[in-house]
Order: sequence, then structure tokens, then C-alpha cells
Amino acid sequence: MTSLGIHRDDLEEEFVRGAGAGGQKINKTSSTVRLRHVPSNIEVRCQEERSLTQNRYLARETLCERLEKRKAEALQSSKAAVARKRRQQVKRSKGVKAGMVRDKRQRGNVKSLRKRPSAED
Repeated sequence: MTSLGIHRDDLEEEFVRGAGAGGQKINKTSSTVRLRHVPSNIEVRCQEERSLTQNRYLARETLCERLEKRKAEALQSSKAAVARKRRQQVKRSKGVKAGMVRDKRQRGNVKSLRKRPSAED
């Protein structure tokens, strides 16, 4: 958690009663952990184990995974934006540009053949 820059003050931890199958026991014990990272507003809920301490550990682990994933996505999108900008600024070679002009002229000729015949023809 320290490597991701998560401080204990940034976390809001709440213990709630579980839901689902389990009968009377799950209705009486608060073993579900709801963990919220305030700066990023990521919320994790964990009810995988019967033990509160194990659920706390698993919730923190899941929160760290989500934060790592978010940071990785942000880094990847910034790298993609830089690469996109670099590709946009690269000038086309003379041969490529000449081919584009040739294709455009050919397309224009095809479109001009679609016109209605004039009265002079």
C-alpha cells in the first residue's frame, strides 16, 4: 500500500452485516468489509470469508489491485496520446502524397461520370 501511496487516513472502513445464504449466523455478525479510498473514490466490498480479519485483508488487496490497474491505464493512455501526436506530425513522403493525389483525381473522374447528360450531348 505504501508503494501505491495509500495512507490509512485516506481509507474509510465500515463493517456491515453480510447478505445472501448463511441463515441466522450471517444476519447476526458484521463480517463484511466495505472499504473506500477517499481520494480516488474507489469502493470495495468483501464478504468472501467468514472471518472479519481475512475480509479486511482481501478488501485491501482488491483495492490495491484496482488502484494499480487505474494507474496502469492512465499511463498507457498518456503514452498512446504522445504516440498519436507523433504520428500526426510525421510528414508524408513524396511518393505517398503523389499516390493520394492520383487516387483523388481518379475518384473525381468516376464521380463526374455520374452526372446527368447535358442537352449539348
